[in-house]
Amino acid sequence: MCGLSGIVGPGWEQAQLEAMVAVLHHRGPDDCGFYIDPSYKAGLGHNRLSIIDLSSAGHQPMSSGDGAKWIVFNGEIYNYLELRTELSDYQFRSQTDTEVVLAAYERWGEKCLDRFLGMFAFVIWDSRTQQLFVARDRFGVKPLYYHQRPDGTLLLASEIKALHAAGTPVEPDVTTWATYFTYGLYDHSERTFWNAVQSLPAGHAMTWRDGALRVWCWYDLAESVGPEFDSRPAKLVQEEYLSLLAESVRLRFRSDVSVGINLSGGLDSSILLGLVHAVQGYESDIKAFTFITGDPRYDELPWVQQMLERTRHPSVVCALRPEDVPEILETFGKGADVAVIVLRMEKDEG
Repeated sequence: MCGLSGIVGPGWEQAQLEAMVAVLHHRGPDDCGFYIDPSYKAGLGHNRLSIIDLSSAGHQPMSSGDGAKWIVFNGEIYNYLELRTELSDYQFRSQTDTEVVLAAYERWGEKCLDRFLGMFAFVIWDSRTQQLFVARDRFGVKPLYYHQRPDGTLLLASEIKALHAAGTPVEPDVTTWATYFTYGLYDHSERTFWNAVQSLPAGHAMTWRDGALRVWCWYDLAESVGPEFDSRPAKLVQEEYLSLLAESVRLRFRSDVSVGINLSGGLDSSILLGLVHAVQGYESDIKAFTFITGDPRYDELPWVQQMLERTRHPSVVCALRPEDVPEILETFGKGADVAVIVLRMEKDEG
């Protein structure tokens, strides 16, 4: 993962952007960078976790060849090599998928989103039009939060605490917290646990220009599938589904760092392990990571061990003990105090 930060509008200072990048260091410990538009209307920040093209050519924020557009990107575009071939007339300066996103936006504009296969959140600033373009992947794998001030200034980040670090008020949304405590629901689409902080919904994009914000849905699963899907023969659907699964696994091994697999004793991860063998062959030796609690009523390690008996996959068992929880909570910073804040508020209100 990487960390995105951005501020556009009339009312901000560079120190705010620097604070956002600092608080997101854990998301990208390999590198960080800033871009400040000459007009001082926009600023972008990035924390990089290097996955593709580990060289300095992958530094972000990244500019287009003419320096007019700047991007900060979090995620992976799995079909970036195919898109790079399609965009062969573009003068690429790196081997990254980030630059492919920027080239695709220059070629196809907002329609570039339909061509991406991957998980992503990105922000592109066009210094010529003074417009910001923001997008999130189809199913919202990569996060993106924002806050717009009364003067039109927009702040964006991969995590809410970065917005707070830039001065966004830390005020709990009582309705969201009540829904969570009552029903266990934590995904409220645009709504978050904090007042004045919104989440860009999955499959949505937005633009900002001179304080005007436009948000729209660029991907809808039901519309994309269409009614004709239900009338196809079951065997044909099964064959196509298996083919798509295998292709998905193959694409996800495009990386300049090691790739592992999260393996439980369930059907889904067992199928993925089988597809890894179909793609890489039975000599595959990628690491299999399994989470356990130490309680045999919940742990699935016996089934995992059975699956790995005839393979070369090293097994990495990750244990979580009750005594580890307080230390883990400390790594969340202010987020660890959220429940305390709300509970105190409820107590004060009787």
